[in-house]
Amino acid sequence: MELLILIAFDSTQQALRAEMLLEYADIEIDTRPTPKEVTAGCALSIDIPASEFEKADQIIRQEQVEIKGYYYKDNGTYRLYKPYER
Repeated sequence: MELLILIAFDSTQQALRAEMLLEYADIEIDTRPTPKEVTAGCALSIDIPASEFEKADQIIRQEQVEIKGYYYKDNGTYRLYKPYER
């Protein structure tokens, strides 16, 4: 099973905007409630496959969508996803 990246938002407006932009770009998404382990100002989050992360991140940055952060699930715990750190 492919790793899923969770995108958390500070507002519902930004979550819905991201949903529209990512769907328009034909990125496979799953909009769902924000897990209680991820503290965010919005009750909606979006799951994307890790293979679509770069494309999704580029759209989010280009369109200046405000996000809380990217997360992944590791042994039942959500951790901040930091793909650009080495």
